[in-house]
Amino acid sequence: MRGRSRGPSPSCPPTVTGCWWPLGGGWALSPPPRPPRGNPVLRRTRLHARWLDSSRSLLEQDVADDEELLLRFKYHCFLDLDPQRDAPRLALLYEQARWALLTEETDCTEEEMLLFAALQYHIDEAGGSGEPGGAGGGDDLDDLDAALSNLEVKLGGEPEPPSPLEELTPVPELAEELEIYRPRKLTLRGFRPAWAVLKEMQLSYGRSPPTPGEPLQQLNLRGCEVTPDVDVGAQKFCIKLLVAAPEGMSEIQLRCRDAPQYARWVAGCRLASRGLSLADASFGAEVRGVLGVLGLQPGGDPSLPPAAPGAPPRAPPDPRVLVAPRFLRKAKAKQLVPRILEVLHRVGALSPAQAQLRFLEAWQALPGFGLAYFLVRFKGSRRDEVLGVGPSRLLRLEPGTGSVTRTWRYSALRQWNVNWDTQQVTLELEGEVTLALGVLSAPCRVLHEFLGGYLCLGGRQPGQPLDLRLFHKLTGGQEPL
Repeated sequence: MRGRSRGPSPSCPPTVTGCWWPLGGGWALSPPPRPPRGNPVLRRTRLHARWLDSSRSLLEQDVADDEELLLRFKYHCFLDLDPQRDAPRLALLYEQARWALLTEETDCTEEEMLLFAALQYHIDEAGGSGEPGGAGGGDDLDDLDAALSNLEVKLGGEPEPPSPLEELTPVPELAEELEIYRPRKLTLRGFRPAWAVLKEMQLSYGRSPPTPGEPLQQLNLRGCEVTPDVDVGAQKFCIKLLVAAPEGMSEIQLRCRDAPQYARWVAGCRLASRGLSLADASFGAEVRGVLGVLGLQPGGDPSLPPAAPGAPPRAPPDPRVLVAPRFLRKAKAKQLVPRILEVLHRVGALSPAQAQLRFLEAWQALPGFGLAYFLVRFKGSRRDEVLGVGPSRLLRLEPGTGSVTRTWRYSALRQWNVNWDTQQVTLELEGEVTLALGVLSAPCRVLHEFLGGYLCLGGRQPGQPLDLRLFHKLTGGQEPL
């Protein structure tokens, strides 16, 4: 943005890259159109070196009149997204997510990239064609239909309270035959069939078929890392779990027989990692989101979708602007076009706002969503490591390979202290674990703001107002009294 911004302006158009969004946004340098070469983990640690201080004005930080700044949402905690009320916010989030994928700031699989490319193509084509539900006059009809639907629900009365028998229903569980692989030192062992049971946050597994009374091995999945390993074309549906253990991280891999079984188990493992059971209302949405990412909705043939009546014919998708460069190096653009169209048909008919929401939901489901990477040096260590700060967890990573060596949920963080004179951060975790570190890739203030912001924003529930006083207390404190 050229010129100064003296206050919040949430009504600014989505195309403006320098407007200020209160609390959710911040300032950073614009990402390059193509990711530079080099270690991707170390490259991501440099993305957060240029955040401006949200507690100080632009004049206090020597921002000149002719400087161009980019608006980015700093904290990836998005609640209560409503296409009718939050159209500018939704458009800004979509643009940030799209560039994060195209510049390889966030990793995804090839199947996931094809879904993102199909949704981008649909949004770009439908957004300017005046189709119903797009930028034309269909929004008024959508608003009226939504208002009538809400009125109908309210007139229907409140639902009846559950009966005592319904309240006593057992906690749901997943109990199926899977193939399980656990790496062991000095021995070679492949996938073996096992009977697996996922109940609440406990994963139990044993021989298949199960023997009555036989004890099963158990793992607590709370705080674990869930990483998908999927190839729909090769019918490979695997889930990699990194579970916290006293000696570090314990790895276990699950292999499912088909996509529906994979969707159930990856959704259940994600809920368990967040401390939720299968009885949570979001389980069904998680399953549908996983199937949507795989593009397994019923659809038609991979041909160019018809244009709206009176609109010019649609141009075929251009993978060079829809797909990240590393996927373009694997396949030619002509080969990707029919695959993008096939996924588009499977997705079905969506309005641009619905497609943007679908894009953001798939973005949020990625394992690396919302992670801010910092190059740090832990006290007592002779080498640099990477600390990942996410919306719900902290990760300790190897800078060379990007492998996770330890993970902690914010529920395990008792407190953290910052020495502003020495620029040192001390994290006190449950189990009498204390980590002292120095930040090498960014100012110490940026790590402090991420910790405080996620602790405040991540604990909110949908519809709950934000405690501004607590937010400023947790993210501030770097100025001397």
